[in-house]
Amino acid sequence: MSDSLTNLPVYKLFFRYLIPSMIGMMLMAANVVIDGIMVGSRLGAEALAGVGIAGPVYTIFIAVSLWIGVGGATRYSMAMGAGKREKARVIFTQALVLSFSITLVIALAAYFFREPLVYALGANPDTYPHASAYMTVLLLFGFVFTIESIFSVFVRNDGGPNLAMAALVTAALANVGFNYLFLFVLNWGVSGAAFATVIACTLAILILSTHFFRASSNLKLVRFTFQKRVVWMIIAIGFPSFLAEIGMSVFTVSHNLLLEKMAGTDGVAAFTILNYVHSVMLMLFLGMGSAIQPLISYYHGAQDEQRKKETVRLALFVSAGAGVLFFVIGRLAAGPIVSIFGDFPPSVTSLAVDAIGLFFIAYLFMGINFVMMTYYQSIGRVRMAVWITSAREIAVMLLLLAVLPRVFGLTGVWLTIPVSELIVLLTIIQYERNIRFKRADRRREQLDF
Repeated sequence: MSDSLTNLPVYKLFFRYLIPSMIGMMLMAANVVIDGIMVGSRLGAEALAGVGIAGPVYTIFIAVSLWIGVGGATRYSMAMGAGKREKARVIFTQALVLSFSITLVIALAAYFFREPLVYALGANPDTYPHASAYMTVLLLFGFVFTIESIFSVFVRNDGGPNLAMAALVTAALANVGFNYLFLFVLNWGVSGAAFATVIACTLAILILSTHFFRASSNLKLVRFTFQKRVVWMIIAIGFPSFLAEIGMSVFTVSHNLLLEKMAGTDGVAAFTILNYVHSVMLMLFLGMGSAIQPLISYYHGAQDEQRKKETVRLALFVSAGAGVLFFVIGRLAAGPIVSIFGDFPPSVTSLAVDAIGLFFIAYLFMGINFVMMTYYQSIGRVRMAVWITSAREIAVMLLLLAVLPRVFGLTGVWLTIPVSELIVLLTIIQYERNIRFKRADRRREQLDF
C-alpha cells in the first residue's frame, strides 16, 4: 500500500479508488429502490409504509458506524502515511470496539422500548405490526451493519478498494435474492425483508474479512487501552459523516411536510420521485468522497503536499464535470426519468418534471462541496467540514425553505437546495481566499524579518 501510494501517478491511484467506490455506491442506491419495489409489490402500501417508519433505526446504525469508521479510518491513514503502523492498528481496534459498543447500547435501549418508539416514529394501528416486525430484526442484529460498515471503510483505507467494492456488490445481489426468497417464496413478510438485509451484510463481512489474511494487510486486532485523545480525535473527525446522514433525514422530512401543505399528495409524490433520483446522484458524489479520503489522509500524514494537492484538483475537475453532466440530463430528460417510476397522473408528472429541472441545478455545485468537505475532514479541519455538512441540508437549507417558497411558491421549494449549495460553495471560496491571504502575510513578515 505504502509503495503504491508513494510511487504510482496520482491519476492512476485516483481512478483505482474512484471506480470501485462509484460502482459500489451505485449498487447501494439501486438496491434501495429495488427493496422498496419488492416490498410494495408483494406486501402492499401499509407494509411499505411500515418499513419506511422503521427505516430510521437502520439510518442511526449506519450514521454511528460512519461517524466512528470515517473518523478512525482518517486517523489510520494519517498514521500509515507517517509510518506508524502499530499506532494505526491500535486506532483500527479502538474504532471497531467503540462503534460496536455504541451500537449495542442503542440497540438494547431501543429494543426494550420498541413499542412506544415505533409509534413515536409515526406508526398507526395499520402500520404498527409491519414497522414493529421490521424494527425488531434490525435491533437484534444491528451490530452486523456496524461491523460491515467499519470493515468496508478500513479495508478501503488499507489499500483494498476492489475488495470493498466486491463486498458491496455481493451484498446488493444477495439482498435482492434473499428478498425474493423470503417475500415471494417463504412468505415471511417484512421480517423476511429485514433478514435479507442482515444476511446480505453478513456475507459482505465474510468477504471483507479475507483482507485480514493478506500479506499486504496492516489491519490487525491488537491489545489496547482506550486513549481519550485518540477516541476524541476519531469522534471529532468523523462527526461530519454522522451529520451528513442526519442531514438527509432533515432534508426529506422538511420537504415532505412543506409539500404536503402546499401541494398535497401530488407534491409529496413528486418529491418522492425526485428523492429516488437524487439518492442515486448523491451516492455518486459520496463514492467520490470515499475514493479520495484514503489518499488525502495518507498524503497528509506523510506531509506530501504536492500529491495531496494533485488529488484534490483531480477530484474537483471530475466532480465539476459530473455536475455539469447531471444538470444537462435533468434539463433534457426530466420526462423520461419520471416515467421510469410508473404511470402517474398528469398533475404528479408535471410537478416531478419541474422539480427535476430546477433541483438538478444543485449538482453544478454539490460535487465540489462534497470534495472540499471530504478534503477538510481528511486533513483534520473539522470545523470547516462540519460547517459544509450542517449548512447544506440543515442550517442554510431550513432558512431558505422558510423564505423562498413564500416568495416563489413551489419553484422556491425546488430551488432551495441549489441556492443552499451555491451559498456553501461561496463560503468555501472565501475561506480558501482567507487562508491564501494569511499565508502571503506570513511570507511577507518572514521576508521583512
